[in-house]
Amino acid sequence: MKIEILGTGCAKCDKTKRFVEEAVAKAGVDAEIVKVENMDDIIAYGVLITPAVVVDGDVKIVGRVPKVDEVIEWITQ
Repeated sequence: MKIEILGTGCAKCDKTKRFVEEAVAKAGVDAEIVKVENMDDIIAYGVLITPAVVVDGDVKIVGRVPKVDEVIEWITQ
């Protein structure tokens, strides 16, 4: 599984990355977590507001920090 955190390095983006890492650890899922900061790459997903989370190419959330429980739900389905 590949999880991408889309964001330019703002505090919300960093918090999102921490929450995703926590969710992956809690769920015991094997996942590659990648921080995407290049605006062209972010826009390629159709995302104009960060932070955003992409799981295996599917945009799950845009414009807010997800709750750890939300992330666990996405990665365990």
